[in-house]
Amino acid sequence: MGDFTVALNPPKTFGPEILPPINRTSAAARGRVTKISFKPHGFRAIRASVMPSEGQQQSSLGDSLVNSPHRNDVVDVIRKSAISNCLSETNLHNTVPGLVSKTRGKVRDIYDAGDYLVLVTTDRQSAFDRILASIPFKGQVLNETSLWWFERTKQIVPNAVVSAPDKNVTIAKKCSVFPVEFVARGFVTGSTDTSLWTVYNKGARNYCGNVLPDGMVKNQKLSENILTPTTKAADHDVPVTPDEIIERGLMTRSDYEEVSEKALSLFEYGQQVASEHGLILVDTKYEFGKANDGSIMLIDEVHTPDSSRYWIASSYLERFQNGLEPENIDKEFLRLWFKSHCNPYEDEVLPEAPEDLVCELSWRYIFLYETITNSKFEMPLTEEPIHDRISRNVASALSSLK
Repeated sequence: MGDFTVALNPPKTFGPEILPPINRTSAAARGRVTKISFKPHGFRAIRASVMPSEGQQQSSLGDSLVNSPHRNDVVDVIRKSAISNCLSETNLHNTVPGLVSKTRGKVRDIYDAGDYLVLVTTDRQSAFDRILASIPFKGQVLNETSLWWFERTKQIVPNAVVSAPDKNVTIAKKCSVFPVEFVARGFVTGSTDTSLWTVYNKGARNYCGNVLPDGMVKNQKLSENILTPTTKAADHDVPVTPDEIIERGLMTRSDYEEVSEKALSLFEYGQQVASEHGLILVDTKYEFGKANDGSIMLIDEVHTPDSSRYWIASSYLERFQNGLEPENIDKEFLRLWFKSHCNPYEDEVLPEAPEDLVCELSWRYIFLYETITNSKFEMPLTEEPIHDRISRNVASALSSLK
């Protein structure tokens, strides 16, 4: 399997002449705002442009994120009643008949239910390959965000979803999971060891089969989307090239080609939808499996704030031109806090995340869900313990599947 002479994802060269020029004249001075436009289904054909403002939604998105009555109301609920009632652990195998075993992931607790898997999305917050905190409502946001995207991307690639009996639960078909995560990237950014900016800043110019030019700066847009696959080694992600994936027997050549094409198509569709809502989908990860009939299926999660990085489009270009970090609606600020207060990769004990940061991240997850789906996030109103509610709903759903 290791004698392929043609790379499945051949090195791509991004010449400086096709990168978007940096114009130091501010967008505000020109009376225009940034809009990152994406061409649907045209793999890698993505360009940045400056467009006239099309209304107030985009220009006010950043203000709504940091200063709005709705934000204050949500944070007040989080602080008063939710922060002490997070779903940090589940034990459904002790409360729901028919569940054979439990596998504890970083965020999801996965239960074997015979022909199906029960995936419970908890409020655990992971980064740097470990748990950092528990974030109120996070599990519900991730589960409902993924379900929204699963429904809208099933024409691109089928998914494993069977039903969603609870706000934190998805029941899925079993499949053979590929041991490769497909990380799609549109920008040079990030702060973890495997982030594109981290490895680029250390001098790497060939990353997972993608050749990058000299002279790029943090948060710069790539001339085309790329894939940087990873696989697992112990408890951390390891970047791999397409050829290494084939040579190690992690995937066949045909499976890799099909999955990589679907991953890029999903990413470009996600960028298009995000752009329509005033956001930039910067990067994300996908996981895939193969059903019993041999078909490729999308699994795990899709375009959530856990698996993805989102920036506010209207302010990106001006902030980039002025050397400022983009306005983001993801967990990057929490990553940066831990990096500035400890060594999150090596310290045995991590500091406790401040309550203000926990509340802020919970709000950002909810804000992103509401912005993308154009719907209101429904917080649970009953006082029933979360674990009891999930147990009841899962037991009822599994009974109906028999």
